[in-house]
Amino acid sequence: MGLLMMLTLNIEYFKAKPVNIPKITFLLDNGYHLDTLTQKLEAVYPAIMRKIRFELSPKPLKTEKAAQGKTGFVPVATRWVIERSNAWMGHCKSLTKNFERTLVNAKAQMDLCFVRLMLKRLAAKS
Repeated sequence: MGLLMMLTLNIEYFKAKPVNIPKITFLLDNGYHLDTLTQKLEAVYPAIMRKIRFELSPKPLKTEKAAQGKTGFVPVATRWVIERSNAWMGHCKSLTKNFERTLVNAKAQMDLCFVRLMLKRLAAKS
């Protein structure tokens, strides 16, 4: 599980985070088993759930879709944050054409992509 690995590798960040500031919220797909995830994280750092929280992305019910007159796939606003970010990364040719050999290089490429995006937006505002 990638999320578990990411949180475990960065556990020092969560240990250093003060408890008196708001919890970090992770928006998760409905495929995650929150009980299992929480147990495994608490085995690594027992106080982690006082510093983070998980929120499952809402999934529209069939009755809600029927009331709106929709069938099949219905986009959910909170999920589009991730989809939109993935689409923005698709505009960076280095991410769509090159395949990095290490995770560090791939993360640096993604960071540069978002820095480029933010710089373009800041330049457009001035």
